[in-house]
Amino acid sequence: MRWETSRFVRSAVALGVTLAAATVASAEERHHAVFVMTNDADSNEVIGYERTDIGTLVNPQRFKTQGRGSGGTVDPLGSQGSLTLSQDRSLLFAVNAGSGTVSVFRVDGARLELTDVAPIEGSEPNAVAQHGDLVYVLDTAGSSNVVGFHVSDEGKLKPIRNSVRRLSGNGVASASIAFSPDGRVLLVTERATSQIDAFLVLADGTLSAIKENASAGPGAFAVTFAPSGAALVSETGPGAANASAISSYSVGVDGTLVPISASVPTLGTANCWNAVTPDGRFAYTSNAGSSTISGFAISAAGALSALPGTVLGINAGGATNIDIAISADGHFLYSLNAKAGSIGVFAIAPAEGTLTNLGAVSGLPAASGLNGIAAN
Repeated sequence: MRWETSRFVRSAVALGVTLAAATVASAEERHHAVFVMTNDADSNEVIGYERTDIGTLVNPQRFKTQGRGSGGTVDPLGSQGSLTLSQDRSLLFAVNAGSGTVSVFRVDGARLELTDVAPIEGSEPNAVAQHGDLVYVLDTAGSSNVVGFHVSDEGKLKPIRNSVRRLSGNGVASASIAFSPDGRVLLVTERATSQIDAFLVLADGTLSAIKENASAGPGAFAVTFAPSGAALVSETGPGAANASAISSYSVGVDGTLVPISASVPTLGTANCWNAVTPDGRFAYTSNAGSSTISGFAISAAGALSALPGTVLGINAGGATNIDIAISADGHFLYSLNAKAGSIGVFAIAPAEGTLTNLGAVSGLPAASGLNGIAAN
């Protein structure tokens, strides 16, 4: 692991700190961490980094999931949420796409303790969502489906009987799964059909029949909720350069999605991932094809408006930033640069939502199947 020194020094000076202060996480900051998943086909692992008070990442540690990943090169899982922190950030869920299981870790700063490894009723899990004691896993293989579990305070998973629900068809390339903030609705995206599936969450933890919704634009990929309840969906677009977009939706009590802001341009290519700040004021998209990050303000009603310039963060050329995560305090954004084998680090201005590039942490295997990033 090393920092791109020139960028880091400029950022450290701008933040009024010394280079020495950035090399060790203070005691009060060690509870902040960033996690990435190797998705290794032989032995999947999660790497935990301590985060310092200026956003730098130090002291990486590796933790085995006791499962196998899918392997591959760049974004083989085609998903957002393959590595997911619980709402209270005490548990971390990791999919094992090569062994058809999901692993659960207890989180202690950047350290992880494996508490369970559970099989799903499928063969290729690629994303996880959690709300309260409910956990739903998305299986993208064959006839894509979701399957539910109850999770205990100790991090043990118990399958929910009759919880499997099929998506709209075979080969739909399911990509993302998310609970609404109130836990009443579960949304799933289908890349191949540009569709957003909605399921109502029933009292016993099972789901209603599927409610199919057409995406406002082509290439629906990641779905994330703002705290207000608006659903934000990344759209890869028609395939042209810098033609990606993001849409926001209101979600009805029956699972019907109504566009609030339809296909707002990101001015980037291959926007497949998005993240929302904890206060719900800003959303960011990861444009893998242009190695950029775009920013948007979110109104109280869920409307999206591009921040000045739209493209606020630029990784090194060819970095291919896929999944992104925002720290629990809302101060930093991290991008998993899958092709370069690095993590892009950006400071978020709390008032304006602008990004400052703090460089990149290298040392991850380049183009090796990396998938999933989470931050606390």
